[in-house]
Amino acid sequence: MSIINRQTIAAFLLGSALVAGAGAFAVERHMGGQGAGMASAEHMERMTAHLYRAVDASAAQKAAIEPLVTAAMADLKPMHEQMSQIHRQVTSLLAAPSIDRAALESTRASGIALADRASQRLVRLMADVGDSLTPAQRQKLADHLGKMGERRHHRG
Repeated sequence: MSIINRQTIAAFLLGSALVAGAGAFAVERHMGGQGAGMASAEHMERMTAHLYRAVDASAAQKAAIEPLVTAAMADLKPMHEQMSQIHRQVTSLLAAPSIDRAALESTRASGIALADRASQRLVRLMADVGDSLTPAQRQKLADHLGKMGERRHHRG
């Protein structure tokens, strides 16, 4: 695998990891209660700290990346809420006395469009974060995330 492909994969995985944290943060409103929000914020902090350690990020890099992640979380949070609404809509449509195929298809298309917008935002985050890292750091991240992926796949 070439270095460019590894860096692309690393950026994607970093963005995915950050988004997972953003999703955890978004759970605060979904789950309600102050404790859930605290757990989500703490989870996000632990996850970003782990990623910073994996690439030996400098204080300046952390300061540059943190607002990028915060902005992405703010952008993705409403999308998470919209996806929850789409899920509820599909569930309601499937529970109806008769199946409305047109409504299901329309809801599916809305979900795909929303997922595409979220994916575009994630790619922007990945590129922005990648701009803050050196090529050597991106390589470290690719190696680290590759090992994590291998462990995950070998669990069964």
